[in-house]
Amino acid sequence: MRARSTLVARIGAGLLATAAISRAMACDDTEACPDTRWPTLVGAQYTFVRQHQSRLDSPYAGRLSLNPDGDAEQTHTIGFYFGWAPTSWAQAYLDVEKFMGAGVSGSVGLGGLTNGDVVREGAAGLPKVFYIARQYVRLMLPLAPGATHVDAGQDQLGGSEADTRLELKFGLLSASDDFDHNRYASSTRTQFMNWSLWDNSAWDYAANTRGYTYGAVFGFVSPHWSLKYGAYLMPVKANGQELEDSPGRARGENLELTLSPPGVATVVKLLAYRNTARMGVYRDAVRIAAADGAVPDIVADDREGRHKLGFGINVEQALADDGETGAFARLGWNDGKTESFAFTEVDRLVSVGGQVSGHHWLRPADRFGAAVAVEGLSDPHRDYLAAGGSGFLLGDGRLSYGPEQILELYYSAQLLGMPVLQTYPLKIQLAPDFQYIRNPAYNRDRGPVKFWGVRLHMEL
Repeated sequence: MRARSTLVARIGAGLLATAAISRAMACDDTEACPDTRWPTLVGAQYTFVRQHQSRLDSPYAGRLSLNPDGDAEQTHTIGFYFGWAPTSWAQAYLDVEKFMGAGVSGSVGLGGLTNGDVVREGAAGLPKVFYIARQYVRLMLPLAPGATHVDAGQDQLGGSEADTRLELKFGLLSASDDFDHNRYASSTRTQFMNWSLWDNSAWDYAANTRGYTYGAVFGFVSPHWSLKYGAYLMPVKANGQELEDSPGRARGENLELTLSPPGVATVVKLLAYRNTARMGVYRDAVRIAAADGAVPDIVADDREGRHKLGFGINVEQALADDGETGAFARLGWNDGKTESFAFTEVDRLVSVGGQVSGHHWLRPADRFGAAVAVEGLSDPHRDYLAAGGSGFLLGDGRLSYGPEQILELYYSAQLLGMPVLQTYPLKIQLAPDFQYIRNPAYNRDRGPVKFWGVRLHMEL
């Protein structure tokens, strides 16, 4: 415990020192900025998660099942986020991150895994060193008068941006930065940690095992609606770190319409996606295995040029406290014919939840969150698992199918009162977290299972 406290203290000191350097380099809002700005730190973070998994009923198990005896693991992520704006319409960003630790039960055995930071873990055997997470250029073309001030943050330079504009991003990106974002459920480091609550887990978005890929996003943005199209490289194989080198051969395409009508506090996002990759077909894998008297292997059926189609609906509704109290809902679906390839093994999703501001109990910076998610599989996907097949996250050896059901509760407490924090905008949050999951891996024969966790998050 003392070693962990020392590590946190050292990281906090490093973040504060870097913030001081950044301020010395940045322009003050009251002064004219030079035509060319130097690259500057726009954000930094450290997140520690300790999670304990309970024992569970387990009449049988496979190599990708949750550990029936329970488990306890911890993860650390640290990141530094740099930005540069040589002109008012061009920006460049570079993010450097590091992941340490491991998820409970080897980060398998669930469609909705319980710690979103294990996305950054990557493929087995990847060195746990600093790596470039994002590296991209953002171009903006104003189309009408009117601008809004935006605060500096991770992957966001502070300043004014046109309310109506064309926008282009290209480089090393994360698709979830630009699509399916929700004010109340999009950050595993400050909000819900379960994969099926901070994202639409039926959206099998293009990414390597750390969650990043090369691509481009083009969009029209206006105050009350926007339309974005993004195309990204797919991995060479399911859950692989290596990316394809040709978008003509394999790519993930996404189209999202965002509606935010004037006079209401409702935002609706409509997402459609199409993946093209070297994927297997579940029904073919089951048929071939049955003819040979073998266990189906989806990877053995991989062929280039196969597709997966899906859609998502994402709603956020501000309720009170200037939007700090609000609710969200997501609906996700994909055809489930070809193998789950990049994110997780979910073909159907319904999730709903919200957060309440601590303003109501005299802790205005605190948040309480509660949400549920229900996930399902397509008929071909469930038949494949029932026949003993395995994906990259699921495989109990057999299956008594039932929807995976998830409940998550968290309380995020803002820690205040340290004099040094009154000088620097360092946020420290401590968040106990509880998750309860029925039918883990869609299997009514196993579970239920509980997860208790605590998250420490430090952010500039």
